[in-house]
Order: sequence, then structure tokens, then C-alpha cells
Amino acid sequence: MPTYAYVCQACEHACEYFQSMSESPKRKCPECGALKLQRQIGGGAAILFKGSGFYQTDYRSDSYKAGEKAASKGDGGSQGDGGSKADSSKKSKPSGDSKAD
Repeated sequence: MPTYAYVCQACEHACEYFQSMSESPKRKCPECGALKLQRQIGGGAAILFKGSGFYQTDYRSDSYKAGEKAASKGDGGSQGDGGSKADSSKKSKPSGDSKAD
């Protein structure tokens, strides 16, 4: 349920109400009692991601996920890209071991 901002046209009192979208707008001002309360048009709420743990790949579409599954099944059988990645990691390990000696 959204929060709606209201302003009274008579006394300019501002207030907010947490109400359903289907509920009719409020009309009576809680400050002066006049029936001149008007709902304001808001810009909407922005999504804020704070802290660590949110990544670009967290919210992928279903079609993207299906494409990734198909690609991973195709790569797993051919060993084309998987083998080159494994080779590059193997090359870096011996050089790291020789530096330790």
C-alpha cells in the first residue's frame, strides 16, 4: 500500500496517509477541518541498494537465465572454453609456486 501526500488548500497543512490504491482520496483536513484536502502527485519512490550483497546478476530475466543454461550445457560438452580457462589457471599456479621456493 502506498503512502499519499496531501496538502490543504485552505490552511496549507501538509500530511501523509498510508492507504490502499482503491481507497478514495481524503477530503477533510485534520488541522482546520475544511474539505479542501488535495492529494499531491508524487514522483514515486526510488529503489536504493545499500550495503554489499547486491550484484548485477541477482535480478536477471527468465529468458536470460534460460540462455545461460543452454550456453553452459553447450560449453560443458565441447570443452572448448572450459579447457582454456583451466589451462590459464594451471599456468598461473606453477609460477606462484616457483616464487614461494
